[in-house]
Amino acid sequence: MSATEHGRARTLPGQRAANRVVRGLLRVPGVSRLVGRRLVTLYVVGRSTGRRYTIPVAYEPDGGSLLVGTPFAWARNLRTGDELEVRLRGRRRRCDVEVFTDEAEVVAAYTRMARANPAFASFNSVRRGADGEPDRQDVTAAWRGGARVIRLTPRAAG
Repeated sequence: MSATEHGRARTLPGQRAANRVVRGLLRVPGVSRLVGRRLVTLYVVGRSTGRRYTIPVAYEPDGGSLLVGTPFAWARNLRTGDELEVRLRGRRRRCDVEVFTDEAEVVAAYTRMARANPAFASFNSVRRGADGEPDRQDVTAAWRGGARVIRLTPRAAG
């Protein structure tokens, strides 16, 4: 089952256990550099509940920023202008947040991420043609299912 099956976000069987293992690997020096080449851990706090979410997610480099695409509800806690703590390549960093929910922006970013990362495409039910190009209808269906894109810009260390 995919993350966006039937237009709704769903976790995969065993996803919680897999996330625990990945979060642990992303904390181990050295290992985090290998495992974290495409993964970042986000530390999100619920706006109304105060619940803390620690979520490993795939990212796509975007200049000096990271693009994250997700259909999951935790992302609704983020707003443009927020600051978010992440673990990137084994180190905790503060990032500025920019959230995109507009169809054109989400479709363009999801297309780029699905083209660059076959696992992202598969998880988000985006088929890719023989040429690796993501299916436009699948990408649009992800947006209709609640997908949004988050640009994270790490702040300078110090």
